[in-house]
Amino acid sequence: MPRSVRTSGKVFESAAAAVDDIGNGSSLAVGGFGLCGIPDALIEAIAETEASDLEVFSNNCGVDDHGLGILLSIGRIRRVTASYVGENKEFARQYLGGELEVELTPQGTLAERLRAGGTGIPAFFTPAGVGSPIADGGMPWRYHPDGTVAIESPPKETRLFGNKRYVMEEAINADFALVHAALGDTEGNLVFDKSAMNFNPLAAMAGRVTIAQVEKLVQPGEIDPAAVHLPGVFVTRIVHTGQQNKRIEKRTVSTGGQS
Repeated sequence: MPRSVRTSGKVFESAAAAVDDIGNGSSLAVGGFGLCGIPDALIEAIAETEASDLEVFSNNCGVDDHGLGILLSIGRIRRVTASYVGENKEFARQYLGGELEVELTPQGTLAERLRAGGTGIPAFFTPAGVGSPIADGGMPWRYHPDGTVAIESPPKETRLFGNKRYVMEEAINADFALVHAALGDTEGNLVFDKSAMNFNPLAAMAGRVTIAQVEKLVQPGEIDPAAVHLPGVFVTRIVHTGQQNKRIEKRTVSTGGQS
């Protein structure tokens, strides 16, 4: 329980109050895709604590100086399960330098592992990765500083269904989930804006304690039930952060002329 007092019910007075009990060794399921829909205020609040040795489940780690890249740059993350390294050079440097353990997993598989964790399904079979190191093992999870492999992925169970082989993937459950929503009510019902839905609902489902930062906070009944993307049963804490300064991961500008 955070030391700071809640405003009421699920609503917390600040991001700092909401993340106060995230401690050393905690596992975090984090929503967002690149810099789209990331819970940046919550991440920044964690960076102000002493929490370290964190395990993160997220599509990627943002960029060097924003999003999860902040926690990476100050050495707070021990292990990452993600789909790609993206635009984060520090992520790549720490992984190849033996400072960070990384489990790379197909994007759809990561999404389903999070969803399965939230729905109580312990594991599932998928064709994605069959016949590759995803299923057969041998993917480098951690390197030694000299570039040799320190830890490699183990082989996974595969099984035939009909005449096709599938690999078993285990669900993800995290101690905490951090998500960003455009709109939420005080009961935790959330609405995500367009592509910012990405991994946010799935991460929220996988957290034992789910913390949502919302741009706009309203009272129960002000959101049309048919418009709710994630019901409040999955949300434990809510912080009204307002609209953050949204950054673009990679800006592409037209120079004019013929297309």
